[in-house]
Amino acid sequence: MPLIYLVAGARPNFMKIAPIVRALQSQATLTFKIIHTGQHYDREMNDVFFEELGIPQPDIFMGAGGGSHAQQTAKIMVAFEELCVAERPAAVLVVGDVNSTLACSISAKKLNIPVAHVEAGLRSGDMTMPEEINRLVTDSITDWFFVTEPSAVSHLQREGKPDSAIHYVGHVMVDNVLYQAEKLTATDTSAYETSAFKAARTANGGRYGVVTLHRPSNVDDAAMMSRIGGALKEIAADLPLIFPVHPRTRANLASFGIDLGPNVTLVGPQAYMAFLNLWKDAAVVLTDSGGLQEETTALGVPCITIRDNTERPVTVDEGSNVLVGTDPVRIVAEARKVLHGEGKQGRRPHLWDGKAAERIVAILTTELAALAAKEPV
Repeated sequence: MPLIYLVAGARPNFMKIAPIVRALQSQATLTFKIIHTGQHYDREMNDVFFEELGIPQPDIFMGAGGGSHAQQTAKIMVAFEELCVAERPAAVLVVGDVNSTLACSISAKKLNIPVAHVEAGLRSGDMTMPEEINRLVTDSITDWFFVTEPSAVSHLQREGKPDSAIHYVGHVMVDNVLYQAEKLTATDTSAYETSAFKAARTANGGRYGVVTLHRPSNVDDAAMMSRIGGALKEIAADLPLIFPVHPRTRANLASFGIDLGPNVTLVGPQAYMAFLNLWKDAAVVLTDSGGLQEETTALGVPCITIRDNTERPVTVDEGSNVLVGTDPVRIVAEARKVLHGEGKQGRRPHLWDGKAAERIVAILTTELAALAAKEPV
């Protein structure tokens, strides 16, 4: 049976490959191996993490580690090339836009191994974002494009990709969030760190908001962080906020002398299920995350994105997401709209139905069979 390498380098990547793993496990035509490049070390990625996702531990851990973008990309390329030469998979599947996505695509393609890109075609138009460079380069050498929204199809067509290679399949992140939300209904959540906060704020019909910020343009600049922090403090006067803080962001808050006030509760980074349990019932999510824009849209949670652009416009065009930039006045105004019941009413986009991974596996099965039929006997 054809072997597919499923590449993941950071925790969010595993949320994206998990539905594909589950879909592959339910059929008998293709085999797979999970390749963890080790791009990010995450203490939460333990046995429980993979059990929650319903997938096995990675077959191979490459241990690439950190370094600059160039150093990290180079280490992953070298290690992944060795794997591909030794075993020669029938295809390499990459997800998203991290350095591992770029590095493994290049190594595979130079060995004439077909590349499938899940979340292909997304574009922010912001060339200062490393992720945008990764997306553009990966898609320039991809064989099969699995796209999540109409804008991605348009971008790929404009870039000259053949229609036969572009597959609008829905979104594996949505597959995963629906799967995990269903699991939560049968999970004892009382041990989660934030359960007491949630219970206290929702007693007697109370509400709360969730904040995540991690983009360097927002959190590494003192003036910008101060403006955003002022907006959060103002919102928190009307709505208690909880903020799972990345260590770098927490350090910046301290070094910049930014006080978010008593109504913003700072907690550490959360495991996936614990965080989902927190934000799925929030009155509003304020974020600069790409993935949360999509996940909140999938579950219909109001989302205010603190960025000037988004590579996921369907969450704004159709979903529950509002793009507000970094102007504190606009951030506060949009939050108040939500609190007054005047916020945007979004819907779940076409094909965001929890079955994207099944479509991907079906297409890969067909494509790999066609390639095999062309090979000389």
